[in-house]
Amino acid sequence: MLFVFGFYWIREYDCRFPDAEDEHQEQSKELGRPGAVVSNHVSYVDILYHMSSSFPSFVAKRSVARLPMVGLISKCLGCIFVQRESKTSDFKGVSEGTTTNGDYLLPFKTGAFLAKAPVKPVILRYPYKRFSPAWDSMSGARHVFLLLCQFVNNLEVIHLPVYYPSEQEKEDPKLYANNVRKLMAVEGNLILSDLGLAEKRVYHAALNGNNSLPRALHQKDD
Repeated sequence: MLFVFGFYWIREYDCRFPDAEDEHQEQSKELGRPGAVVSNHVSYVDILYHMSSSFPSFVAKRSVARLPMVGLISKCLGCIFVQRESKTSDFKGVSEGTTTNGDYLLPFKTGAFLAKAPVKPVILRYPYKRFSPAWDSMSGARHVFLLLCQFVNNLEVIHLPVYYPSEQEKEDPKLYANNVRKLMAVEGNLILSDLGLAEKRVYHAALNGNNSLPRALHQKDD
């Protein structure tokens, strides 16, 4: 499917830290493989890449299950489908991340860090000249159409060394998640941002001329 979307070549780089390489090799023997892959989220193409690269199970919103091919493959991989936070204030759903334009790194949820196991940080980049593969501010159908109109799309993948948590990080998943996030921001030249799905919905509402969501958010903040 990546080939269909115009990703004919994927450049992958291994980033190593020479000072910690021997230590990591010893830890790898003791702790084994990482329990999760931790990545920035730029586009639905991220899912296709990770599917083809490491066959992981992952968490996604329910609508992913209905996507052609992607939904079937997700089910085969044991994907966990969840209800996102509702737009209404009287419904409490599962808090889930969202995509950025590729320049920012949002906070990680702590789920991948609760097991106290090492994680594998991966940074995805989509260099482009005309149309950005980042799924940022348009409908999914329109974005897919425009992406297909672009004959060649580029994807760069930076594999960071496996991150082994300290004893303090094992006892504090938020600290563990934040430290991995900071490392990825430095190595990937990404900007840390605390904005999330709720703010993105307000942004989309403003683009569509709907002022009800921004007012609701301001009232909640007050």
